[in-house]
Amino acid sequence: MVRSSRQTVAALALLFIAAGTSPVFAEDKPAEAAPTQTFPAIVVTPVATRTLVDKVVATGTIRAVNDIYIQPQVDGLSIRALNADVGDRVEADSVLAVLNDDALLLQKSQMEATKAKAQASVAQLQAQIAEARANADDAIRQRDRAVRLGKSGTMSTSQVEQLTSAATVAEARTRSAEHSIAVAEADIKVVDAQIADIELRLARTSVKAPVAGVISARDAKVGAIAMMAGGQPLFTLIQDGALELIADVSEGDILKIKIGQKATIALAGSRETLNGSVRLVSPSIDAVSRLGSVHIALDDSEKARAGMYGSATITIETAEGIALPLTALLTGSDGETTARKVENDVVKLVKVQSGIQDGAFIQIVEGLKEGDEVVAKAGAYVRDGDRINPVRTPQTQTN
Repeated sequence: MVRSSRQTVAALALLFIAAGTSPVFAEDKPAEAAPTQTFPAIVVTPVATRTLVDKVVATGTIRAVNDIYIQPQVDGLSIRALNADVGDRVEADSVLAVLNDDALLLQKSQMEATKAKAQASVAQLQAQIAEARANADDAIRQRDRAVRLGKSGTMSTSQVEQLTSAATVAEARTRSAEHSIAVAEADIKVVDAQIADIELRLARTSVKAPVAGVISARDAKVGAIAMMAGGQPLFTLIQDGALELIADVSEGDILKIKIGQKATIALAGSRETLNGSVRLVSPSIDAVSRLGSVHIALDDSEKARAGMYGSATITIETAEGIALPLTALLTGSDGETTARKVENDVVKLVKVQSGIQDGAFIQIVEGLKEGDEVVAKAGAYVRDGDRINPVRTPQTQTN
């Protein structure tokens, strides 16, 4: 029986050898290894130095920095000719329109005729005053002689009185003639002033551009009556062609914006970005929308048009410092910001102070140093003191 069993075992061994394998017997099986402890695999990210830019993004509309409304300076005249149209770039004192001056030329001719008549009257009065002065001088001499003769008894008192009265009348006529000349000369000055007024109005029949710029609107039409008050301006001029973006900014961001800060503007429908700078910051906030306006002057207004919609990225501050992804920080209900620092594969909760936020990254001012590693996602289910299996992957996030 024993022999039979041994023969069976030997036969099985030969079969295994023929198949290229070795038989395993119970007495040859190795002992099982003791179980090992495993730790959760958690992605970690390093604290690294990078350039951070604090920005404010705002949207708004392109408008003219200064709109100049050009009105006629002479009322009630029809428009004879137009020399400018929408889109034209004009220089200061360029003639944009010409008004009909026929009525003014007629008035000037009438005033010049009136002046000539007044001058002739003055010449006539001057001749009269010369005669009146001569008569007055003769009457005064006769009076004086009569007074002397009257004292000596040669001439009667009545004759002396007659000559004295005649001298008084002659002097009065002289003074009257002088006053008439003064009135006539004043009339000439009035006519001169009226002629000067007409000449000024004639000069203003040429409607000129007060400053250089681009014509953005033209309401003037040939034949229409130009009105100084109550009418539409003949032209609207964008001074120097300068445009700006008037953007709405939240009350939390507007306090960070200062005049002179640089900005990049993206216009709707255009792939090109424009450069600009903050020209004006509104001193007040709308009580309903809680927004304030910021005026950003464009460096190159030729690439934009008034009325276009655009968004501006205003650069507030640029700093070089250590930073972490936003996901690595957690802010509690008490306002404290924390990160989960990893040292020797052990999680340690640390308080940090943050600074500039730039896209997906935020500056670390205090609490960590360059080269430290933290849990990439602060919301991961790990606690202070937990041991983890750190998984290090290259940072793919950028500004």
